[in-house]
Amino acid sequence: MIDFFNNLSAQYQSYDTYLIVLEAIATFFGIISVYYSIKKNIWVYPTGIISTVLFIYIMFVFGLLGDMLINVYYTVMSIYGWILWRQNTNDNVHINVEKASPKDWKNAIILFVGSLVFVGLIYYYKPFIDNNFSMENVKLGLYHLDWANYMDIVTTSLFLVGMFLMAKRIVENWIFWIVADLICIPMMLYKGLGITSLQYFVFTFMATVGYIEWLKTWKNQNKNEEQVD
Repeated sequence: MIDFFNNLSAQYQSYDTYLIVLEAIATFFGIISVYYSIKKNIWVYPTGIISTVLFIYIMFVFGLLGDMLINVYYTVMSIYGWILWRQNTNDNVHINVEKASPKDWKNAIILFVGSLVFVGLIYYYKPFIDNNFSMENVKLGLYHLDWANYMDIVTTSLFLVGMFLMAKRIVENWIFWIVADLICIPMMLYKGLGITSLQYFVFTFMATVGYIEWLKTWKNQNKNEEQVD
């Protein structure tokens, strides 16, 4: 544990102070957003938007295209989810949840595969992008990727599906968050983003709680519906 914090301190010594502050703020609002999502509270979206907008900038600075794109997607989906949740709540705060249908799973698989291809193409053209969109002395391909970049493609796709299912109020969204969060813990540490790595450790625990809570809510909803019938 001591070595972890020593390495973390060494990593952040080379960063601009404002980036450290922005990462801390983004992490704080990210955790608050997950808390609200566990509670099925519509405030998950405004707090989440603050976090994702800040992370768009941070990931851009660090050149992490997959992570940057996912936060752009998060921001757009947060607006979409905010609208959907407002349409499915009686008190303008809390929502009911649903289990995934075969159609939902089909859409999730299509989104996951499509995301793998899309983010993979972004990394394929990354040398061209990094060269100010010039093909001069540029070799396209995935040869420049390390294991973290490949995992970034996978986690980005998992998160995209999780965000989509959350907007649809589907219980199984948490499964995708849990798997991706677990992968991101060592990945972010490897990338030098220690605070973000700690955030994903907390997210893993919170996502597990979220899955249990949403599943419990769904079961209670079914009980109430059966009693009414």
